[in-house]
Amino acid sequence: MPPFERVTARIAERSRATRTDYLARMDAARGQGPYRHKLSCGNLAHAFAASGEDKPALRGGRSGNIGIVTAYNDMLSAHQPMEHYPTLIRMAARNAGGSAQVAGGVPAMCDGVTQGRDGMELSLFSRDVIAMATAVSLSHDAFDAVLCLGVCDKIVPGLLIGALSFGHLPVIFVPAGPMPSGISNKQKAEVRQRYALGQATQEELMDAEAASYHAPGTCTFYGTANSNQMLVEMMGLHLPGTAFAPPNTPLRDALTVAAAEQALRITALGDDYRPLAHTIDEKAIVNAMVGLAATGGSTNHTLHLVAVARAAGILIDWSDLDELSKATPLLARVYPNGSADVNHFEAAGGLGFVISQLLDAGLLHDDVLGVHGGGMRRQAQQPYLDDLTLRWRDPPAQPGDPDVVRPASAPFDSEGGLRCLQGNLGRAVVKISAVAPQFRRHQAPARLFESQDALLAAFKAGQLTGDFIAVVRGQGPRANGMPELHKLTPTLAALQDRGQRVALLTDGRMSGASGKVLAAIHVTPEAADGGALAKLRDGDMVCIDAEAGSMDALVEAAEWNAREALQPDLSGNRFGTGRELFGLMRGNVGSAEQGACSLFGNDA
Repeated sequence: MPPFERVTARIAERSRATRTDYLARMDAARGQGPYRHKLSCGNLAHAFAASGEDKPALRGGRSGNIGIVTAYNDMLSAHQPMEHYPTLIRMAARNAGGSAQVAGGVPAMCDGVTQGRDGMELSLFSRDVIAMATAVSLSHDAFDAVLCLGVCDKIVPGLLIGALSFGHLPVIFVPAGPMPSGISNKQKAEVRQRYALGQATQEELMDAEAASYHAPGTCTFYGTANSNQMLVEMMGLHLPGTAFAPPNTPLRDALTVAAAEQALRITALGDDYRPLAHTIDEKAIVNAMVGLAATGGSTNHTLHLVAVARAAGILIDWSDLDELSKATPLLARVYPNGSADVNHFEAAGGLGFVISQLLDAGLLHDDVLGVHGGGMRRQAQQPYLDDLTLRWRDPPAQPGDPDVVRPASAPFDSEGGLRCLQGNLGRAVVKISAVAPQFRRHQAPARLFESQDALLAAFKAGQLTGDFIAVVRGQGPRANGMPELHKLTPTLAALQDRGQRVALLTDGRMSGASGKVLAAIHVTPEAADGGALAKLRDGDMVCIDAEAGSMDALVEAAEWNAREALQPDLSGNRFGTGRELFGLMRGNVGSAEQGACSLFGNDA
């Protein structure tokens, strides 16, 4: 049995009770006729009072009504192009005989703005807030289908988790696409490292950042936002090839119109009903994990995919991802795993090429219930405009640039980008595809820090000499919301470049922009929950071996077992920038391997 089928069968067996319960609830929620017709006259009058020319259809018609859940704001470059999507969608729905209404908006914070700031401690929990806001938006129970407008880090997983509570409805995701390429990621990283070393001015750094993040659209490196788009394609929730079409172009508008039209075709009112509960099944989740490994996607999805699956009654863990990654060839090199950005990736063949290669190699499930009306082979097709008509064609048989994408017969590596580590320090994940082979194993004394700022202060004071493993603990979801630790990337990379052997060990996150330094992250149990990181002392010898899948404190067993786990001081993480409002989430969040989700607690 191929590994992806074996893992799928194991997940299905593990999830039998929770998945059966979920599907029973969703199937029972399927209505007869338009959902809004269940409302009383007073309820319905409120629902269409401001609907203008759509009032007749909403009042008495038998057509479908689309609920739009939007993450639009004009601070996020990735979401700003969505400002006019509702108008476009309403027009498309009307022309197709249906209607569409903005059901609600969800918050969308930018990790790029909050990076290294107190607000980053709300970042991961914003996913759960978005999930709840999505549920609130759809709670009017007046919609026959849903279009989710979102792109970035926690936003797409949050929208999907929330929409899965309404899994009796078909749901299509509608993104905006990447901004044009700016300066190369290599140039940007070089300036950041020079600035960390005091060799570049703040003005030089600002010029580099502004030349990289410079226009409407998604940031072009292969971080969590663009990994989101890959995963949504791999789960069959996009119209084919939607992920990386540029914003504010005729093709992007045509794809948005087509999404509205297709949403109306697959409601329970027609004969091609494709509810979200049946689109997101064990096969779709396994396809997503395979896609994550094959493209070297963001480590954040070792959290998000677990939480999304749990919302659909499916139980997965890091061992599933580890097994799939070992059996999946690495087919893409996109920054931070290479020099190309997602525009180069798309031009070289993109997701269509990757999906077709994985299918041809027998590494993906084709028989999924994609929202486009087909399986994964259909998902691999690529959109184009024939004059003004939207059409799809098969992906290229050969890569446009073998330095960016490769066929399964000649991959960059025989296995994928992610590994699970396990040892007396707990369990963790590592993005092995970003780390050169000679740096994948490191044994050195531990240097302990209770925050990333403490590590940076030690660096500026000239105290980070010799080889070491930086242990930054007290950064897990229960401690402080599990902020990303990107401020460490330039500093640790600079140390490695000047000849020191360094690595990072943390119960926090580094996400899809993690760099070339070996980083064992998401350590669970976390220090604030009595995890083994809290037992480490300065100078303890630690070994992290990404190839072998291990991470251990090399301390004599009797001494190790007798040590007290020191609780981190978290008093400074409880107030300011809204953190005082998130105590309930910190207190109820599950572990990193359970998705670091406060919605399900520890029951996963």
